[in-house]
Amino acid sequence: MSIETAMDNLKRNHFDVSRFETAREAADYIDRQVDDKTVGIGGSMTVAELGLYDKLRTHNTVYWHMKEDSDEVRLAACNAEVYVTSANAISESGEIVNIDGHGNRVAGTLMKKQKVYIIVGTNKIVPDYREAMDRARNVAAPLNCRRLERKTPCAVAGKCFDCTSPERICNALVVFWRKPTWCESMEIVIVDKDLGY
Repeated sequence: MSIETAMDNLKRNHFDVSRFETAREAADYIDRQVDDKTVGIGGSMTVAELGLYDKLRTHNTVYWHMKEDSDEVRLAACNAEVYVTSANAISESGEIVNIDGHGNRVAGTLMKKQKVYIIVGTNKIVPDYREAMDRARNVAAPLNCRRLERKTPCAVAGKCFDCTSPERICNALVVFWRKPTWCESMEIVIVDKDLGY
């Protein structure tokens, strides 16, 4: 697997791409780019690990349901000028895969924005689209179900059963093959570390 090839293919698919050695460098970069904006943050352990909420809220209006969980906050985050989240997987061939339970995290990346940042550690980059889907369903989803203490088969067994559990978190899927036309800029921020799930 080649991170450089993934970056080249993401750029070919009209995504902006940046890469940093450390999480701190990536967080400082985004913090410098976003000022006096409304910012939505999608549910993301990667974003939490970067400490972005505390940085951005000092000079932006930030909505993140992991700090204040309500329908109003989720909607405000989706409607923000800038949206910050992660992805479950990115393929070397340039696709971005995200699975979501409520749908707000994927919706925030689809709605009209000035800028969307998708932050990923190198642990989320896989060789191809099939493996990206596999990672989203059989790595990210089970780990998130365990973290959220959901009563799902994947939380127990560590792999997807395409269950019908009412606590299932795999309810919506978004795949970006190219940057959506009405998003002014979608930037993939790659950090040379394992981050999130």
